[in-house]
Parts: sequence; C-alpha cells; structure tokens
Amino acid sequence: MLDENNEQIGIMSLSDAKAYAYDNGYDLVLIAPNANPPVCRAMDYGKYRYDADKKEKEARKKQQVIEVKEVQLSCRIDTHDFETKANRAIKFLQAGNKVKVCLSFKGREIAYQDKGREMLEKFENYVAEFGSVEKKPVLEGRRLIMMVLPGKAPAAK
Repeated sequence: MLDENNEQIGIMSLSDAKAYAYDNGYDLVLIAPNANPPVCRAMDYGKYRYDADKKEKEARKKQQVIEVKEVQLSCRIDTHDFETKANRAIKFLQAGNKVKVCLSFKGREIAYQDKGREMLEKFENYVAEFGSVEKKPVLEGRRLIMMVLPGKAPAAK
C-alpha cells in the first residue's frame, strides 16, 4: 500500500488499508490490480479526478484540428477562374487544412475523363510547393476527386 505522498507503507490486509485511508480522511484506490499483491493508494479521489480532467482538457486545447476544405472545378474552366480557385486552395493549405479537389462532369463530358485528369494534374502542379497529393484522382460517380495535404510553406521572400 502507498500513502498520500506515494511512499510505501507496506503489505497489509484490505480491512487495515481501508481503516488507514478513512482514518486519515482519504479514499482507498486500487492502482495496480494485476500486481501480486495488488497495489492500493490512499488519496483524495475527487482531487485526483479533477486534476486528471484538467490535464485532459489542456491536452485537447493544444491539439490542432485539420479541416477538409473543398474546391470545385469543371473540365471547361477558364484560365483566370482556374487560377482563382487554385490560389484559394493555396490559402487553405497555408492555413494547415486539407483540400479536397472535385472536378464534376456534366452531361456528355463524362466521355472525356482524360481532360479532367489533365486539369487535376495541372492543379497538382500549380499547388505543388504548398502541398502534396495524398490521394490521386479517383472517379466517384460523375466526379473526379483528389485530396491534397498541406506541406511545408516556402520561405518568405
């Protein structure tokens, strides 16, 4: 058994351990049930839970959440529109978000999937210094979908 300061008291019966803990105003907590003999500790369990919850909350604050932003293209998009969408994707990547690039086929455009793949390849080359492709273009229904992960930002000029 351990006391409230983590100092070993020694081996004692369960009833003696309970009596020791409750006489000193602490709770008896089973720390290592699989050990031989099982290890118990006398401590204020409410304070222990409070500290554990506080540490967990602090850890959750520090973790970074990666969002998935979506950019939609078509295979007949004009140059300026393409650059605008690619620049928007670059801003998302610089902010540390993943970018899902969707190229939709309308009507009979589905017969020209090679043009769509060329457009996504052009997009990949445009954002190459800001991110890398996680998932190559895959046809899902009438859409080509590609995922881009944020990479290291280039040094400021």
